[in-house]
Amino acid sequence: MNKIKDFIKHHYRHFNAAVVVDAAEAYDKFLRDGNKMMVTLAGAMSTAELGLSLAEMIRQDKVHAITCTGANLEEDIFNLVAHNHYVRVPHYRQLSPEDEVALLKRGLNRVTDTTIPEDEAMRRIERQIIKLWMRADERGERYFPYEFMYQMIREGHIKHQEIDPKDSWLLAACEKNIPIWTPGWEDSTLGNIFVALTRGRGENFYGKNIKNIGTVKSGLEAMSMLIDWYLENTKKKEIGFFQIGGGIAGDFPICVVPLIQQDLQINCKLWGYFCQISDSTTSYGSYSGAVPNEKITWGKLDVTTPRFVIESDATIVAPLIFAYVLNQ
Repeated sequence: MNKIKDFIKHHYRHFNAAVVVDAAEAYDKFLRDGNKMMVTLAGAMSTAELGLSLAEMIRQDKVHAITCTGANLEEDIFNLVAHNHYVRVPHYRQLSPEDEVALLKRGLNRVTDTTIPEDEAMRRIERQIIKLWMRADERGERYFPYEFMYQMIREGHIKHQEIDPKDSWLLAACEKNIPIWTPGWEDSTLGNIFVALTRGRGENFYGKNIKNIGTVKSGLEAMSMLIDWYLENTKKKEIGFFQIGGGIAGDFPICVVPLIQQDLQINCKLWGYFCQISDSTTSYGSYSGAVPNEKITWGKLDVTTPRFVIESDATIVAPLIFAYVLNQ
């Protein structure tokens, strides 16, 4: 018996709950038909420990590519190496500005109801990733942010772990060698550190700087890579789009189809499945609040594309859908 799946099918019958079942069943069918799925991660899904369910989806070939913010890319690893030092703040709504300052002085950066410890998480990973940035810079090599993360994992730079490694989605992604796009990577802790190293910080801490700011490949190059990946993987089948939250993590990759068709003038398949979990109010002008039908007008989805919007908290809904697809 699949306890979670059976529970969902029995109780989730109407409204947003019913869409959870519809979207999960369509996801499962889409994969059984031989297609692939991209998952996009906005918000602070890694700090929400989505890896507890997402990692297994990746290992079981239910996810074939990730697009995420730079924060999600690094925060999964932060949690891996410093989980025991995170401090949960269950009454965060009642914090005063003075309470927030007290957390800052302790080196605890708050994300809703939990805090990321600067020294144990950020600085621990910083010391390791900088070695790889500087090595690439000296050799004249250039990589995407996720490729540096994969190097750090594969070369054994992460020796200290405070969670079960099976619960890290980035470790699972590295094991499967799936591509990860991080548009706007500079809007992240490690992105900020990298830029600082190109502007003199390195001399104070490491004795040298990074000379070439292009040592980490750009978002424009990421889009070009995405074109190649999309065309290669839609020669015979289709690719689906499972969007958690909104923002650049979702808007960046979904644009690849109109880019190929309208700007390159190359015929390609549209996205074959679309589901978005969002708590954004459906509104005028908001990407996160746009219903899927709007994407038809931009040449991203077809009239026949299975389309779902679940208006709820992704930290609650996504693990349920993943459990359903995994037959748990």
